[in-house]
Amino acid sequence: MTTVDSERLSAWRLPFSTRTRRNNGQQAPTWTSVSGRRVPSPWSVLRTAALIGMVLVAITPLIWIALGSFKNLTQLLGSPLSLPTSLNLSNYKGGFEQFDFLTYLRNSTVVTISATALTLVLSATAGYGLAKYNFRGRDGLFVVVLATIMIPIQVILVPIFQVVVDLHLVDSLWGLIIPPAATPTGVFLMRQYFLSIPDELIEAARVDGAGEFRTFWRIVLPNARPALAVLAIISIGWRWNDFIWPLIVAQTPNVYTLPLALGLLSSEQAVPYNFILAMVVASMIPVVFMFLFLQRHIIKGIAMTGLK
Repeated sequence: MTTVDSERLSAWRLPFSTRTRRNNGQQAPTWTSVSGRRVPSPWSVLRTAALIGMVLVAITPLIWIALGSFKNLTQLLGSPLSLPTSLNLSNYKGGFEQFDFLTYLRNSTVVTISATALTLVLSATAGYGLAKYNFRGRDGLFVVVLATIMIPIQVILVPIFQVVVDLHLVDSLWGLIIPPAATPTGVFLMRQYFLSIPDELIEAARVDGAGEFRTFWRIVLPNARPALAVLAIISIGWRWNDFIWPLIVAQTPNVYTLPLALGLLSSEQAVPYNFILAMVVASMIPVVFMFLFLQRHIIKGIAMTGLK
């Protein structure tokens, strides 16, 4: 064999490497990729392709909304699936002028932040009590909390609204903040996470002289940050996108939130779809940034919630 043939043969063999494994006392070759890693199995390739396909299906409406916000009304109604000819910001400018966006954004921000903070406080304290304190009827109370998760919100709208009327909270931001703050889902989530915190850690803090509130504030809550982050992003999504409760409580435009205002804008006789898409994109930006800020805690919090 000539030198040229030897070099060609070496170059042909170079992209492949073999590893040996014992199989009933015999050496069997295992082929790997060019980088030295094992070639993925067909199942892994199909699974990855399926996940990519589901991601594309999920983000396609968001991409369509973002692209449609740069079209004028004629382009949007004439060819809704086409790409915009230019990145025209006139829809955003017109939406801010015709649509009192800053007022509705302020209301949504105040309601979301206040209700989320109140939800975190109530859920953390209730979950800690159900997880770490022994008292008569604790398990029965937890079953009642779980049972309330199965009750649709539409069933209890009338009694909750009657309570809001008796407290004179109708057409006020407090009426949008206080009633939805206590959620059984948040109590369940925090209780399950608190079960994963060792009792010895709490007992050590008590032995060192820390009171119950200090132990909860300085020891328990810092260890529950992943669960608090998960509950925060869930609560932010609920409060920011809530439509039914603001529709019932808010009576004047000064108390409207973004979803309610957008819904009422879409019920006009001449619907400005281009302005609506632009305002929808603008309303999604705060939630996206909040999710990106808290995402590193979400997976850890969900993974640890079911541990006992």
